[in-house]
Amino acid sequence: QVQLVESGGGLVQAGGSLRLSCAASGRAFSSYAMGWFRQAPGKEREFVATINWSGGGTIYASSVKGRFTISRDSAKNTVYLQMNSLKPEDTAVYYCALRYSSDYTVYASAYNDWGRGTQVTVSS
Repeated sequence: QVQLVESGGGLVQAGGSLRLSCAASGRAFSSYAMGWFRQAPGKEREFVATINWSGGGTIYASSVKGRFTISRDSAKNTVYLQMNSLKPEDTAVYYCALRYSSDYTVYASAYNDWGRGTQVTVSS
């Protein structure tokens, strides 16, 4: 099992930026796809972005495409989510997840390990 710890959340005004980090330990991080998901109060967890094992392939939710960027640094066992032009509707708890596969997917059920999440609040 891999331990995942998110950081970088906080309170930001609309139009601002945040960078989330997810540090992984306990397994060969560089071989696996990673994803970011989020859950707003009263809503189901939703897909945000995913990246394949090499970092050469990414997929974004339509709601964040062009504003968010997912990346990974295998030397640091860390995946990032750069969030720009934030909107109040981006307010949620953000989770990173690891999939025991080199291929990425948008489906939360396909991920094996999850972090505890970090709160992102965007004020209007």
